[in-house]
Amino acid sequence: MRITITARHCDIPDELRQRARALLERLSRVAARPHDAQVIFGADHGTPTVEVRLHTARGRIHVGTAGGADHRSALDRAGAKVRRQLDKPPLRRARARVRRPR
Repeated sequence: MRITITARHCDIPDELRQRARALLERLSRVAARPHDAQVIFGADHGTPTVEVRLHTARGRIHVGTAGGADHRSALDRAGAKVRRQLDKPPLRRARARVRRPR
């Protein structure tokens, strides 16, 4: 799985990058056939924000966005949002009903 970590308008220490990589590796164990993952650190009007994107099988994209007092807490919140999405059962499409002749 390919992991991309990006920092926009802020500096991220290596320790936080390693924490983000470990979080994505834990999420990839739960996901069905993960392709790639992205973590985007940002500072929106001075508020630290984090967006976590996880691409899985059949084109599904799980996204979690969160803000917090610091980037570490925002990363934990965004990771928890993606984890909740992965824990939900997948939606099943209803089969088209075939009318049988009487």
